[in-house]
Amino acid sequence: MSKSINIIKSTAVPISIENIDTDQIIPARFLKATTREGFGKNLFRDWRYERGNDQHPIADFPLNDPTYSGKILVAGKNFGCGSSREHAAWALKDYGFDVVVSSFFADIFKNNALNNFLLPVLITDDFLQQLFDAIYENPKTEIEVNLEEQFIKVVATGASQSFDINHYKKTCLLNGYDDIDYLLNMKSEIEDYEKGRIVYG
Repeated sequence: MSKSINIIKSTAVPISIENIDTDQIIPARFLKATTREGFGKNLFRDWRYERGNDQHPIADFPLNDPTYSGKILVAGKNFGCGSSREHAAWALKDYGFDVVVSSFFADIFKNNALNNFLLPVLITDDFLQQLFDAIYENPKTEIEVNLEEQFIKVVATGASQSFDINHYKKTCLLNGYDDIDYLLNMKSEIEDYEKGRIVYG
């Protein structure tokens, strides 16, 4: 499966809660596994199910509401705060999200997301509210995230906003590179550079 991200056009799941921390994204009791697979089933576990009863989903939580679906999560301000666990990014990606949109991300979460081919899109508070309004009014609203040109857009209205991303991480996401892949891709350039060096004794 390709890890690369360029243009994501999808409906979105809205969670308009601020200060969502990593323990809410993936509770600590599910951190025993060391591989990235399987964490999606426990994404927002304590918000998705009644306490102590995994057989009774909470119907009005967005991930349990069939009205909402898609590869894009639109979340409230200050997403991914709290502990530095990388498992939060693993859980979101394993569940099926390629993009998380918010008006503020915790720095460690943002870096973890980028390292796991999950694109964090930072927008203004006003545009975030526009997205929530559009999705709640019509859950079939499509959102386009264009990494190459660095914008996010409501397809039906054309309302859009640009976003920033580190150039190195952008290159990695566009090509599906992790850090090792990136270096291997530059192998010939590195070898040419080494050959051209003048070594003084």
